[in-house]
Amino acid sequence: MARTARKAQSLADDEGMGEAMAVVLGHAEEGGTVEWADVRSDLTSGQWGRLIQTGILIDAGDADGFVVDDPEAVREAVGGEVETPSTGTSTESSPASPSTPGSESEAGDSDDAEGASWSIYDKAAAVGSVAMFAGYTFTPARNLVGGAMDVFLGPFESLLPFYVVVLMLAMFTGLYSTLLQANLMNMEKMGEYQQRMKEIQARRKDAKERGDDEEVQAIQEEQMDAMGDQLGMFKEQFRPMVWIMLITIPVFLWMYWKIGARGGVSHGLGDATVVLPMIGEVGWTVGVLGPIQAWILWYFLCSMGFTQIIRKALDIQTTPTG
Repeated sequence: MARTARKAQSLADDEGMGEAMAVVLGHAEEGGTVEWADVRSDLTSGQWGRLIQTGILIDAGDADGFVVDDPEAVREAVGGEVETPSTGTSTESSPASPSTPGSESEAGDSDDAEGASWSIYDKAAAVGSVAMFAGYTFTPARNLVGGAMDVFLGPFESLLPFYVVVLMLAMFTGLYSTLLQANLMNMEKMGEYQQRMKEIQARRKDAKERGDDEEVQAIQEEQMDAMGDQLGMFKEQFRPMVWIMLITIPVFLWMYWKIGARGGVSHGLGDATVVLPMIGEVGWTVGVLGPIQAWILWYFLCSMGFTQIIRKALDIQTTPTG
């Protein structure tokens, strides 16, 4: 039971999980057991799964549903706050109540961050991005995408030098990449993930130095539980990437198609050249840094520079805070 108490206390420190434990404890005390159908309006599936994974909820045996493994430890971890389903109110030993409208809103926000999953649109964007990769090796696909993109980009290329068009595309891709990362990634939540892992590692190191094997084992179990957070952090990072690739890959395929890279036929550029700093005048498809061709180097130099300028100008944070 002591191990359950430690896990309950650890979960209570995570935003939203204290309210989740209070809800399941209230239902379990009211009906003897608790099932997903009883609490689905109050908990996310991620919170429900985490309570089972950490052993707070265990199988009820012959009865249907789950029971709280150590009700007193859970009650102590949530500060005595237990939401009773029959009244919709809380019995508590502290002034704050999880059933108040303000705290329900805060819990809802944290639930969204904790249990957020990819929408159907995110998954469609991922499928589209993977399909677009075929254009890099399959010439008919590259010609199809390149020709379609030329309807929009061709007029710019006919009015401006090609290196200016590449510069404009680099600025455009840098802008939407930054905006997508800022709006689709929860930097604060990712910072919390990182901070939690750092704290666990620090406590594990201290326990090892003290020779407390029992504490080391408990922290290792907590570290395994936290791996679910690491998966959530990875999904949070990868979500904007599929949208960025969905827009960036067609731009790259158009440049491939226009220049005639990888043995393709050039469309309108012929033997055009560009003057690069410290390199001089070279053809667009000439390797300037090993296998890296001039057009790729020029694009990435412009993209990295404009991306940093855009982030500073708009004061957009694209790295976790914690």
